[in-house]
Amino acid sequence: MTDGPKSAIDIVMERLRRQDAAAGTEQKALSDAQRTAIAEARSVHDAQVAERRIMHQSAIGAVFDPAILEEREAELRRDLDRFERERDEKIKRVWETS
Repeated sequence: MTDGPKSAIDIVMERLRRQDAAAGTEQKALSDAQRTAIAEARSVHDAQVAERRIMHQSAIGAVFDPAILEEREAELRRDLDRFERERDEKIKRVWETS
């Protein structure tokens, strides 16, 4: 780093690095293959979410019953939560292989 003024982000990052060093946490660099795997997991998640939202919109297009609408919304939330968990598990597995 330079000896000039530091931005707030530089100060915070430096503080976090010191805290990590004091806690004995080592920084792991990801390989290109790991970065690609994480990007793929995120891409798949985004595609699943987009597809599910489109399906949801078409499913509720002709529904006027509030009970059925609430049921469809609950299904959408469950599916989105599941997609998020699956993505996070894939990313965690990639991090654990480093």
